[in-house]
Amino acid sequence: MKAEKVFSDKTVLPDGGIVEMVIWRVPEPVPPTTHGLKYRLFYGRDGERIVGYDNERGKGDHKHVNGRETRYRFVSVEKLVADFLADVDKVRGES
Repeated sequence: MKAEKVFSDKTVLPDGGIVEMVIWRVPEPVPPTTHGLKYRLFYGRDGERIVGYDNERGKGDHKHVNGRETRYRFVSVEKLVADFLADVDKVRGES
């Protein structure tokens, strides 16, 4: 089985910010994760990533907020998207 895109969405906000989310189902978990998903969630503006969530090989699930990288505990796709959007709202001053 090849990677299968299960979700993709891109929104350009009125201020020029971009929110993009892409999630794939993969045949094998991306080490060191144990779930079968690969994801890239991005919020940025003017070529700069402000919030990003991903699960890069070797690093596992993690997030970037205002240049600071921290581990992220993946529970479900729904929680992943909700946590990401909450961080986006927070950095935009909307929470």
